Amino acid sequence: MLARQVARVPRVSALGRVGHSFAFASRRSILSGACRGIRLAKFSPAPCRRFFHAGTALREEDTAEEIQEEERVVDEVDVLIVGGGPAGLSAAIKIKQLAEAKGEDIRVVLLEKGAEIGNHILSGAVIQTNALDELIPDWKEKGAPLNQPALHDKMVFLTETGSIPMPHPPQMNNKGNYIVSLSRVATWLGEQAEEAGVEIYPGFAGAQIVWDEDANGNKRGIRGIVTNDIGLNKEGQPKDNYEPGMEFRAPITLFAEGAHGSLSLKIMKELKLREEVGADPQTYGIGIKEVWRVKPENHEAGLVAHTMGHPLSTDTYGGSFMYHMDDNMVSLGLVVGLDYGNPYLSPYQEFQRMKHHPFFARVLEGGQCLAYGARALNEGGYQSIPKVHFPGGALVGCSAGFLNVPKIKGTHNAMKSGMLAAEAAVEALAHRSENDPYAPIDIAEYKNKLDNSWIMKELYEVRNIRPSFHAFGFLGALIYSGLETMFLKGKVPWTLHHEKEDYQYTKPKDQCKPISYPKPDGKLSFDILTSVSRTGTNHAENQPVHLVVKDGHYKGHVERNVGIFDGPLGRVCPAAVYEYVNKEDANGREDACGKKLVINSQNCIHCKTCSIKTPDQSIEWTVPEGGGGPKYSLT
Repeated sequence: MLARQVARVPRVSALGRVGHSFAFASRRSILSGACRGIRLAKFSPAPCRRFFHAGTALREEDTAEEIQEEERVVDEVDVLIVGGGPAGLSAAIKIKQLAEAKGEDIRVVLLEKGAEIGNHILSGAVIQTNALDELIPDWKEKGAPLNQPALHDKMVFLTETGSIPMPHPPQMNNKGNYIVSLSRVATWLGEQAEEAGVEIYPGFAGAQIVWDEDANGNKRGIRGIVTNDIGLNKEGQPKDNYEPGMEFRAPITLFAEGAHGSLSLKIMKELKLREEVGADPQTYGIGIKEVWRVKPENHEAGLVAHTMGHPLSTDTYGGSFMYHMDDNMVSLGLVVGLDYGNPYLSPYQEFQRMKHHPFFARVLEGGQCLAYGARALNEGGYQSIPKVHFPGGALVGCSAGFLNVPKIKGTHNAMKSGMLAAEAAVEALAHRSENDPYAPIDIAEYKNKLDNSWIMKELYEVRNIRPSFHAFGFLGALIYSGLETMFLKGKVPWTLHHEKEDYQYTKPKDQCKPISYPKPDGKLSFDILTSVSRTGTNHAENQPVHLVVKDGHYKGHVERNVGIFDGPLGRVCPAAVYEYVNKEDANGREDACGKKLVINSQNCIHCKTCSIKTPDQSIEWTVPEGGGGPKYSLT
């Protein structure tokens, strides 16, 4: 492995602040006596990925593996953070604050797969500010984009054409909270982190784990991560612009990838983090969202509305939201629990149908749809939280699953979890080995801090509400949830459990009725490709497909998923990535199902839903080239 050749150089970003970047010299340039490359990574705009080539050019016969061995750059840092959402950024800021208070220099590097901080952040966000108040008390003076206070709450049950007012649970009281674009909040947090001295590298996707192994090759922790290679073609061969991924090593790596993060899943599986604490399976929902600018007469600034019922049937968990932001903008969306049974259900189409209900239509008519997006979110709650620490790192934010589903909030918990991990990390770094300062550290104190925080208190109180849907059915769960939120507040001697993973609830097609969805009218409802165009999604052409059928699963995939379930992948995906098209074999005959799978990976908006809901669990979501995917700015 190449020893690192790193020189830090000062720079001034486009934001006008001094930050840090790196100049990397590869072994090839050293041997040739010329500078092969400089990589400049900026927080804003997207990082420059230009290398100056000197000496021998890439040979066509060079494989990516051979070039990696020759040129992989290794960098060692004090704390590495994977993910630039609220949790990761809060952790980074807190570490720098604590280091400054102690008069220490702790080097923090944050990697984000989006082209810019905030590009991959989506939420129907009404946030409470307790974590932000603690982290940056003068956030108002510093221009945090929290502009619209929540002023009015409304909750209704929707019938097909009408609405019935419902009691508002106390957990959903939003007085003192703010309606925000979470992507804008993340962008602002990124600015604060950079000002604090955090080295932020957008466009760097974490692709592999650097494992810490014993003499027998057993994985016992991690030493860091490897970013993915840039400039490979679809066959995995290097193109002219090829750059091998970098290896970042740290005694502590914080994983803040969001729900169903690819590296977090690998760590949980390899280190058996769920089994070790007896955690339930994680269960998920898919949130589909649009942002509209509506007529001033239809806008009610500060209104926070939630609904149950239409368009979802009573055997499907979910509900909708409509938040009136500033500047005549309205954020609305639908969350559908991914434990639904009917393979013919399309969350995207349910959302489009929902907007024609009078409750929404009277607000949206005459308005303009500005943005669209979708994202999986954790719904498992308290009993689905895995072990959150291990030698070399910890899980923070949605990677661990701190969303309060009945409260419909998670940002404050995500931020606080990052801050607590930061405290534990700084304390642990003070005692690291002098002989091997980059040896993996287990920040076990992180769990103790979590247990004594409001995060676990919140989640424990509402732990039975989501699983009550399966335990008691829709009406029973509605009554039970009312009792829990109004009176019991989690003080019952039992805990209901999530018995199965979401994909296991999917029923065979012969047990379900197809659903006929109306055609979009182009005014309130839209075809899926029009919606995807509003995400700004882009992936580099001719790169390896990042959505793959797992090894050993390709044979029989169509027969299982089409033959038994009639191809639910094509309906659950909110971006038209998956299609089952007609196929004929070499003899002119159709195969067993008459279909083949086509993956339009360029459409992918990184929601992760496919790898959660596929009935045979054959789809694996891996990271594409860094900088690809959606470019959210209003969500």
